[in-house]
Amino acid sequence: MIIIPARLASNRFPKKILANINGTPMVIATANRVKELDRVIIATDSKEVVDMANNYGFEAVMTSNEHKSGTDRINEVAQKLGIDEDEIVVNVQADEPFIEPYIIQKVIDRLKKAQEINEDIFMVSCYKLISPKEANDPNHVKVITDYQNNAIYFSRSKIPYDREEHLDYYGHLGIYGFTKKSLKEFCSLPLSPLEDIEKLEQLRAIYHGKKIAMIEVKSKSFGIDTKEDLEKALLTLS
Repeated sequence: MIIIPARLASNRFPKKILANINGTPMVIATANRVKELDRVIIATDSKEVVDMANNYGFEAVMTSNEHKSGTDRINEVAQKLGIDEDEIVVNVQADEPFIEPYIIQKVIDRLKKAQEINEDIFMVSCYKLISPKEANDPNHVKVITDYQNNAIYFSRSKIPYDREEHLDYYGHLGIYGFTKKSLKEFCSLPLSPLEDIEKLEQLRAIYHGKKIAMIEVKSKSFGIDTKEDLEKALLTLS
């Protein structure tokens, strides 16, 4: 199951999930990118978004407007739907209208593999090689991994510090795969000082000793945080 959290409010880019992507609202463009992979549900706190999603043929579920994160929002939907505890739930951000479907499939496949061999994986996410300019941008979250490709740390700063200035840096893609069980557990974990400092909720899992399996991918996509991001994306990917 793919759940797209779609909060209408946005400080930096008001109503960005409704921004025009080649004639289609952004959240719908994102849903269209992944609809062939699995059941897609849009989780929102807006009746306007529910109606719009239905008009485009997508399921939508109203959620609380008190959620602090998209992960909390998709957890509410997963609990409401009463799906099995082992069902895979992938969080695809509404501001990823150019995400390549194969990336989502890789997340699903990685979770299925972990289930088959009873591997101790709490969640799955992705990363890609980024440019030096992107590495210096705090809006591009960096990640480092261990030898098994599990996340060690995520940061808005460049990590690790490169004394000799020859390292490649890897950027995190905000795609998260859970089981319903691990999703519920993640949302019940106490907030951590690390996530508060960096404003990165995935650090909550690391702080509490949970394993995040990472997948290296090749992608031209990136999240749309500002109007400038959107203009750049449309120009780059046209």
